Amino acid sequence: MQVVKSIGAVKPRSIKVAVISVVLFLLILFLAFDSWFQVDQGERGVVLRNGKLVRVSEPGLDFKTPFIDSVMMVSVRDHTFVFEKLEAYSYDQQPASLRVSVTYRVPPEHVAELYSEYGTINNLQMRVLERKTPDSVKNVFGQYTAVRAIQERQKLGLDVNESVRKTMEGAPVQVVGVQIEEVGFSQAYEHSIEQRMLAQVQIETTRQQKETATINAEIQVVKAKAEADARRQQFTAEADGIRMRGEAEAAAIRAKAEALAANTNLVSLNAVEKWDGVLPATQVPGAALPFIGIK
Repeated sequence: MQVVKSIGAVKPRSIKVAVISVVLFLLILFLAFDSWFQVDQGERGVVLRNGKLVRVSEPGLDFKTPFIDSVMMVSVRDHTFVFEKLEAYSYDQQPASLRVSVTYRVPPEHVAELYSEYGTINNLQMRVLERKTPDSVKNVFGQYTAVRAIQERQKLGLDVNESVRKTMEGAPVQVVGVQIEEVGFSQAYEHSIEQRMLAQVQIETTRQQKETATINAEIQVVKAKAEADARRQQFTAEADGIRMRGEAEAAAIRAKAEALAANTNLVSLNAVEKWDGVLPATQVPGAALPFIGIK
């Protein structure tokens, strides 16, 4: 009976030891797993010790003190938010509805400052970006007339980016870019712009037609002048040819006249040279015979 009692007393003690061992094992296991953490490449880990920021952990595996330290993850990737209908007025007092998107990121070196001042990225966006960006966009847009805002869209975007970045100086944020995706005016004003653009296109077309007609007229004048010059040169050449032929013929006649004056028998000699030796079969009464002069 005493042996049975001793065995009965041993069993509760063994169970208690086993339970304590299991609890200690689980506690050690929990402490082991709670002593390390992993930080993603696009994030930084803010290590807090009893709520106090002690350091910022880089990407990779890191360790902390269990139960005392906690880790808050802060993204350093790009984030974008959009103002769907941002109301603004142009320099010429034309109301416009803008769709503006803002892309930003938290630089890794400013993660501690971000957590200390704002706690989370969402708080930073709501308290700084969403409040200050509209004023910057409106101020820049107000320096442009409605026509310039449309025609100089690229310059407007550059000016808006510069203004927003200056506004965010001092905040733990980097503005990657501000995009003015849409600019909408009232239907009446857009219709007037359309009519004005059509009028400008018509004026430009008329001007081009006038320039084309002027060029064609100049071409015709040059062509007519060239043809007249060609005809003038042709007539001059023909006149020179006639004059030269006339001068040659006159010179020949003059030479013949001089020859005849110098030798009166030259005509008879030419006739004799051309005579075939046959006397005429008929003769006018009282006329002399050829080359003989006998009547």
